Amino acid sequence: MSTAVPLRQRRSDKRPVWEEPPTAATTTGKSAALTLVAAAVLVPLWIIVVTSLSTQAAVNRAGGLVIWPDGLTVSAYREMLADPTVRTAVLVSLSITLVGTGVSMVVSVLCAYGLSRARSYGHRPILTLLVVTMFVSGGLIPTFLVVTGLGGYGRYWALILPSAVSVFNILVLRSFYAGTSAELIDAARMDGAGDWRTLWSVVLPTSRAVTAVITLFYAVGYWNAFFNVMLYMPTESQKWPLQYVLLTYVNRGNGLPGSVNSGFGNAHAETAPLSLQMAVVVLTLVPLLVVYPFMQKHFRTGVLTGAIKG
Repeated sequence: MSTAVPLRQRRSDKRPVWEEPPTAATTTGKSAALTLVAAAVLVPLWIIVVTSLSTQAAVNRAGGLVIWPDGLTVSAYREMLADPTVRTAVLVSLSITLVGTGVSMVVSVLCAYGLSRARSYGHRPILTLLVVTMFVSGGLIPTFLVVTGLGGYGRYWALILPSAVSVFNILVLRSFYAGTSAELIDAARMDGAGDWRTLWSVVLPTSRAVTAVITLFYAVGYWNAFFNVMLYMPTESQKWPLQYVLLTYVNRGNGLPGSVNSGFGNAHAETAPLSLQMAVVVLTLVPLLVVYPFMQKHFRTGVLTGAIKG
């Protein structure tokens, strides 16, 4: 009597395709795709950095952006940091980013936690109203009239409060807070914790990953913002953040104020105007490159990792 397993049964016992070890062709294809993506990110950064370190003669020989190092110099960075407009812009951008991120996170966390509690007062009408604002807004002109009518023109708070809250970020935080283990919250309630204590000691520690991601989103948004500056800031460069300095000097092809190389016609100068512009670009990227490695570890952390055992 034959003991062979039927073909249908053998197929059902076989492991799924996604559990099989990858083939050589699959591994090669993944490696090639990742290499192309990394090159698309790193090559432009390399060109920007090399150009910022190049002399006027090297820029002239390359006909613009420099790909290979040739006659490197840090004169563009010295000239950039010696300019009072850039130094002030760095301080303004850092202040707006820190204060704005703090305000946005406080409002978003409190709103998301309140909306995540099913028995909180009026949470459904408030949630509906927030979702509606994602699709319907008053428009640019009414917003400008409201901000200027409240005295926001020329004030730094006009760069923070009109865009302090993102409904999408609130909804993301709410979904994570609503998924917090009921056992943890019940245990905190039994120990006499109120809403503030529960939020601070239970919900936030078990939601570090999403809190870090949303914080980074807000910080990058404030750091890269320049449109509100065009609306609410006067033309005095002393009040410009760094991104608006970048927009002015790169898009308009100008050198830095007070720079001896404010034009493009001096072919014998050590510092090229293009190198100055690329140096400003590098300066805007440095804070993000410094902060990201410290935030990256939270991206891989599970929301409730280690919170419940067994």
